[in-house]
Amino acid sequence: MKNTLLKHRSIRKYRPAPIPDKLLHELLEAATRASTCGNMQLYSLVVTRDAALRRELAPCHFNQPMVAQAPCLVTVCADIHRFSTWCRQRGAEPAYDNFAWFLNAATDALLAAQNLCIAAEAHGLGICILGTTLYTAGEIARILALPKGVVPLTTVVMGYPDEEPELTDRLPLEAVVHYERYTDYTAAEIDELWAEREESPLTRRLLEENGLSNLARIFTERRYVARDNLSISRSYLDLLRERGFFNQ
Repeated sequence: MKNTLLKHRSIRKYRPAPIPDKLLHELLEAATRASTCGNMQLYSLVVTRDAALRRELAPCHFNQPMVAQAPCLVTVCADIHRFSTWCRQRGAEPAYDNFAWFLNAATDALLAAQNLCIAAEAHGLGICILGTTLYTAGEIARILALPKGVVPLTTVVMGYPDEEPELTDRLPLEAVVHYERYTDYTAAEIDELWAEREESPLTRRLLEENGLSNLARIFTERRYVARDNLSISRSYLDLLRERGFFNQ
């Protein structure tokens, strides 16, 4: 398991071979063993294997080829609907239609997604997490017929890899780990923590292609720009209101 975790990479090319039903069931069971708030499992995993439905979902993920190519998509959703319905059927009035419980459900959902991904990679499958789910969550909710109280968070592409890309770099451990209390960074420490990434051949190529002076500007001016960030934030907050996460 240790080697599997340290060798994680995002796979974007897949062989068409389906995931056997028995294996898929095992992976989904592994997902359900993730930690969960109050043992409520405030999430749903929508497994899409039908090729036509995957093609319908593809525009929601900017038509990335792997969405239609991989044999399985799992749309990971925060879900207060199921637990609230159970409560009401037993005469217990839930108060989970609010932002705090969106956070609880989102935490549950993402923990389950990580379990699913770790289990998949341990069995030789490849995975890719799609951030595009947040961009088009409303349309995904429509296609998948999600009821009120259920909202998409991310999508896991899963299947047998048809590539073996290089491992992507990571910041050194001291960049993300703080002992006892948070220790803020000096300007020199920030420079040191990003030095290897900023000096890599990939970064040099990106700077040439984009005509920019440093890697930070690629993030702020090309990849995650202000107008897109604000648009996504507004649309997702509107979806949360529509789905009943801001009632109280």
